[in-house]
Amino acid sequence: MTPQSSAWDVVIIGAAISGASTACLLLRRHPGLRILIIEKNSAFKRRVGESTVEVSAHFLGRVLGLTGHLLEKHLVKQGLRFWFKNAQTTALDECSEIGPGYNVRFPGYQVDRSVLDEEVLARAVAAGAVLRRPLQVRSVELVEGGLQRVEWSDEDGGTGTETARWLVDASGVAAVLARKHQWLSSNTEHPIAAVWSRWSGVKNWDSLELADKFPAWSKRTKAVRFTATNHLVGRGWWAWFIPLKGGDVSIGVVFDQRLVELPSGERLGERLKAMLFEHPAARELLEQAVWHPGDVHFRRNLAYRSSTHAGDGFVLVGDAAGFIDPFYSPGLDWISYTSSAAAALVDDCLKQTAGPERIAKHNQLFTTSYDRWFRAIYKDKYFYMGDYELMSLAFRLDLGLYYMGVVSQPFKHGAVALETPSFAGPGTFLPAQIIAFYNRRLAAIAQDRWQRGVWGRHNAGRLFSFRSYELNAMLGLRVLLAFGAYLWLELREGWRTWAKAPSLVDEQPIHPSRHTRPVLPAFHSTPLPSES
Repeated sequence: MTPQSSAWDVVIIGAAISGASTACLLLRRHPGLRILIIEKNSAFKRRVGESTVEVSAHFLGRVLGLTGHLLEKHLVKQGLRFWFKNAQTTALDECSEIGPGYNVRFPGYQVDRSVLDEEVLARAVAAGAVLRRPLQVRSVELVEGGLQRVEWSDEDGGTGTETARWLVDASGVAAVLARKHQWLSSNTEHPIAAVWSRWSGVKNWDSLELADKFPAWSKRTKAVRFTATNHLVGRGWWAWFIPLKGGDVSIGVVFDQRLVELPSGERLGERLKAMLFEHPAARELLEQAVWHPGDVHFRRNLAYRSSTHAGDGFVLVGDAAGFIDPFYSPGLDWISYTSSAAAALVDDCLKQTAGPERIAKHNQLFTTSYDRWFRAIYKDKYFYMGDYELMSLAFRLDLGLYYMGVVSQPFKHGAVALETPSFAGPGTFLPAQIIAFYNRRLAAIAQDRWQRGVWGRHNAGRLFSFRSYELNAMLGLRVLLAFGAYLWLELREGWRTWAKAPSLVDEQPIHPSRHTRPVLPAFHSTPLPSES
């Protein structure tokens, strides 16, 4: 059927940033498209995914044109910082630290997602999209090559049916299409869970109070610490501290359920606080802070994927297509790629300049990207991310190669580079394998250290203060130096695991403050509800 025979050219399920940005990009390519956006909420709530990195900042600022909004309504991000602990660390200034010595050179932002989502949606509507909210999607019927059908209901009991040649699933973790058609599967190789909330009364990392209390610690960096994404790390877990415009701070813990568990307790907020307070930095920063009641959330088995990303008449974007891990803040990058590629695919198909081969290629690219990203960066990373020496080495390699192979592309080629997801384009197989190799090796070395009782031995009193990365001739040299440090590690102690790598799974999860196991029962498979 031709597009003119349908009520809409495109129906988008979900009006947050993944759906709204897809609408913006489609209307920029094809201003006459009839696009309907269906959203279940009358207003967006705060959600996680509040930190951008270089690719998503480029997408928001230069592709969507949001730089003014980002500077006015959100905070400028000052890179990543990591804080480590061991038995010798009793105070904030004793924690080993990784972070830039000066403010970063590439733009990045700490965003309040409810504000950002509403802004992008408003721009989509201004460009010509029709918005209907709040509507609840009741059923979806896919017809290959024909008209897709969406049935909905409203708060007053009204119902209706919309038809369109193309359907964009931007429903987030609800993953309407992937769940209905059984494309969704949990990433059982990566059994992570998370608990998070927004907090008030969190101390400012750059406050006079902390400068007076820890003068040497305050002076050892010239950068702004407060608006960085500060990571508190331990064996098997990490926590984020992300400041938001207006004074609130988003704080959450992510943990590998094979290694650690939340402390016991009746209230989820208390359990989150108890886990955070195992770290000296959290005890200092949260001394008088409180979490927001009704805004404490818990989710198990975060990592999942869809086996199908597009067909003749539908495409998945954002979290509806998959999610790996919030570490390194890749969520908005994934939205940048999926939305850009979806807009190009739908527009070309509606213009009849693309066919089944293009749809098959779209599926292959995003399936490959997810798999390579996971195996290169995240698989078993929680075994070593809390060890200062191993994590500082991994961070140097991860960040340098991210700049060389990923960040460089949109700055070289513009918005079209975002239509091919990272690690999926030509020439990306070998780099993905190299990163996956050293990640596996660091995980094996970490477990060997744990068994020998020397894991985290440098987690107190150390500082790795680095110069922010740039796209220049020095980038390659910095990566080579990091690889040299990695090879020296292998010669110094990696040989212990060359013959046979130790098992990477403990018998039972441990409490993050302990170095003996077990103290808590193994994790439960059923999720806990959010705290009201």
